[in-house]
Amino acid sequence: MPPKTKANGTKAGAQKKKRNAGADVETESMHRLAQLENELLRDHLALQRNEARRAKASEDQLKQRLQELEAELEGARREGKAIYTEMSRQRQALQEEMETRSRQLEEEVKGLREKLDKCQREAEAAEREAKQALGERDRTLAQLRAHVADMEAKYEEILYGSLDGLLDKLRAVKPQWDGALLKLHARYKEQLRQFGLNPLDL
Repeated sequence: MPPKTKANGTKAGAQKKKRNAGADVETESMHRLAQLENELLRDHLALQRNEARRAKASEDQLKQRLQELEAELEGARREGKAIYTEMSRQRQALQEEMETRSRQLEEEVKGLREKLDKCQREAEAAEREAKQALGERDRTLAQLRAHVADMEAKYEEILYGSLDGLLDKLRAVKPQWDGALLKLHARYKEQLRQFGLNPLDL
């Protein structure tokens, strides 16, 4: 083995230093890389925590909104049920009122029809009675007229007969009346002369 010289020793020390420096750079690079990885991990964890908090906040908001919507839906359901119940009650009441009114109208119509039928029957009966009464009146008047005409004829016959008889009697007694009147006139004239009166002056 050849002896080591000073140049060789210097060269060997330089190579050793160079290897040490390279090792330090590699170690520092690895350390720096580890720090960057740690920082990236922390940032990633912080980002995940922020996202988790935002997600939790969004979830809470959604849950709250969902509760509000469910409460509104329940209120709407109750209100709708109440409205439906009220409408059903009003419809039932209206239906009952309409049925009652319908029955009342049917009873009124029935009563009016019965009254109308009764009035028609009474009117027909009154018309028949009126026609019958008019017929009887006409027959009675005809009988009365015939009776009056017959009575007038009989009275006229009797009257004319009586007058004829009276005239005959007057004619028969006229001479006697004339004589009696002459005698009575003469007697009155004589009595006037006895009292000093002239019958011609009277």
